[in-house]
Amino acid sequence: MDSSEKIALIEYFRPLPDPRRKDHNKLRHELLDIVVISILAVICGADSWIEIEVFGKEKESWLKTFLSLPNGIPSHDTFGRIFSLIDPSAFDRCFLGWVKTIRRRIPKEVVALSGRVCQTR
Repeated sequence: MDSSEKIALIEYFRPLPDPRRKDHNKLRHELLDIVVISILAVICGADSWIEIEVFGKEKESWLKTFLSLPNGIPSHDTFGRIFSLIDPSAFDRCFLGWVKTIRRRIPKEVVALSGRVCQTR
């Protein structure tokens, strides 16, 4: 595998369709910000929308180094609402693309994410 292959979580979720109305003029948060914060929080042990919001607030200065966050960290209600609208198949494709790339980068290892174990080769 080419060692320059990107494994950045952000890159794998860029194609995820935004389920929110395009003509809505009050989109305060970027979809990519919401998704990336959620995944990072879950990897770090968060298991509720409230815990994801808390994670985001605690890590906000770090998250701002690579996310837009034009209006800060979304509320737990926003996380829940957006994830209820996201197409699960589209999310799954993005997530599996990212995980498969990680698996190729660390051969003969086990990658455990959110209780699921994906053994490599």
